[in-house]
Amino acid sequence: MDIPMLDDFLRNDFLGQQTYRYLTAFGIVLASLVARRVFNRVVSRWLKKWAEKTSFKYDDILLDSLIPPVNALVFSLGIFLAIFSFKLPVEPYDLPKFVSQAYRVTLSMIGVWAAYRLCDLIAEVIRSFLARQDEELADHFTPLVRQAIRITVMMIGGILIIQNLGYSVSSLVAGLGIGGLAIALAAQDTVANLFGTVVMFTDKPFKIGDWIKFGVVDGFVEEFGFRSIKVRTWSNTLLYIPNKNITSEIVENCTSMRKRRVKMTVGVQYDSSPEAVNELVRRIEELLKNDKGVNQEYMLVKFTDFGPSSLDIFIYYFTVSIAWAEHLEVRQRINLEIMRLVAELGLSFAFPSRTLYFGDQLEIRDSRGAAPLQGPGQQG
Repeated sequence: MDIPMLDDFLRNDFLGQQTYRYLTAFGIVLASLVARRVFNRVVSRWLKKWAEKTSFKYDDILLDSLIPPVNALVFSLGIFLAIFSFKLPVEPYDLPKFVSQAYRVTLSMIGVWAAYRLCDLIAEVIRSFLARQDEELADHFTPLVRQAIRITVMMIGGILIIQNLGYSVSSLVAGLGIGGLAIALAAQDTVANLFGTVVMFTDKPFKIGDWIKFGVVDGFVEEFGFRSIKVRTWSNTLLYIPNKNITSEIVENCTSMRKRRVKMTVGVQYDSSPEAVNELVRRIEELLKNDKGVNQEYMLVKFTDFGPSSLDIFIYYFTVSIAWAEHLEVRQRINLEIMRLVAELGLSFAFPSRTLYFGDQLEIRDSRGAAPLQGPGQQG
């Protein structure tokens, strides 16, 4: 084919476009696909191998974040350059303006996507900075920082896309300002919860996995959030508690206790002799001192009160283990030994009783209404 015939072929119209425009568009799309393949197979692999050899840990995250958006950018540029190679009509629709607008919106979306993926890198940098001071604080605070950065990126990206669509961002912001007061009033709880989150992370009253109690809440912390925390109760239900409630309540962190308290009173009958009561007190104290499950730092065993129906011996000690099952095991062992001591000394546990007078007869019954415990007595 000679030059004149080739020129005529290239300038031949097909569907309103000259042939060379189709060939140009095809070449651009093919070149973009080849460039995309080269980038994936050669450039990106070389960059990843280079990043693995460096001691700088953030370059790996940077490459993982940017490689997919760069692929999309290369392909999108090829598509739009191919479209721009055609002669686009302006009637009945202004196609050049529409394609230009779509081009700007696409680039904006790719940019927002890249920024969104870079949020992990920013969050990791912040985590490393916080971890130098407090590892637990870094673990808990980093997910919230990542979420906040992503929300901010999406908001800015949304405004950028809206602007590229041809809408006035200033008028949109002004419209939002008109309802700003109503939004501020409606967001009072949200702001309070946000400040509650900040207070929790600065004061650190508890961490994930801790057993906490406040008000009617009794369970283990499962997750922190900007608005609330999740607490798994002993009945295996999940409570969502607003953060503002945490900062305004007295929170008991049961996990942080170093030992677990036992506080109880043992009552023996009033007909017990002073010597027997004193011996019982001595043996209970000896029992606590010889038990490996009892913390030896502090304990009390004292005959303290003349109760309504018993001589009361106050027992106060701590178990070494704070685990619930182990704590109960120690309490059970001590209680059984106290029962044996009471039986060995010929004493009896007291129970509530009442005295009834019938004329000149005195009758004493226990709280269960059992048979008379004592015969005739003096007239009341």
